[in-house]
Amino acid sequence: MDQLNERTEALRLRIDAARVPRHIAIIMDGNGRWAKQHGLQRVEGHMNGVRGVREALTGATEIGVTHLTLYAFSTENWNRPSDEVNALMDLLVRTVVNELDELHENSVRLNAIGDLDSLPPGCRSTLEDAMRRTTGNTRITLTLALSYSARWELVRAARSIATAVRNGELDPDAIDERTVADHLATRNMPDPELLIRTSGEQRISNFLLWQIAYAELWFTPVLWPDFRREHLFQAVLDFQSRERRFGLISEQVTPA
Repeated sequence: MDQLNERTEALRLRIDAARVPRHIAIIMDGNGRWAKQHGLQRVEGHMNGVRGVREALTGATEIGVTHLTLYAFSTENWNRPSDEVNALMDLLVRTVVNELDELHENSVRLNAIGDLDSLPPGCRSTLEDAMRRTTGNTRITLTLALSYSARWELVRAARSIATAVRNGELDPDAIDERTVADHLATRNMPDPELLIRTSGEQRISNFLLWQIAYAELWFTPVLWPDFRREHLFQAVLDFQSRERRFGLISEQVTPA
């Protein structure tokens, strides 16, 4: 076993299996900067970012995470140069096709959230086929946030709730947090307990704003193509070192 693998395994063994977050969300940032540092085109940064996805998924599966959500393409990303957008869509299709058998073998269920109707027809068809083929898998759910933004999601939820009220299906006085959560794209998923962002940026960038109300945040300067299992394990260990109070005081969380 080489030194990197030994260090990664040592980190894994320190993780308390009883306190692993059920749901980890990741803002995958830094592909463009990684490409620039290596004298490559931006699209090559995205291509090399696929390894970060594999590493995060492998690490999450190893320690018992049941939901991994990756911010793959925001609604704002449509404003990028068309060549880059087209390359990203092509990369998404090729990656899904190339990885599908391995996902299935490892009982990974593929899911997607966002304005999927805005995706190119071929991309959407490939994605939907992969989701159908893996729908029975139960070890971990890998959710790709595509053409997604939290503001888009909340506006969509508000419209859905308003329609239900207008149709007499919902009493306005009965609307509560559960009502809103049930109209979000993540309605069948637990809220993320840990949010990771790579590349050194320390902002949320319109990602899962409702769902991360009580998530622990972990920022790393590592650019996404360089993200490895050891970084995921470091984030989980840091998560496990924190006191999560949810508005209570320390004595209520850990009584003497």
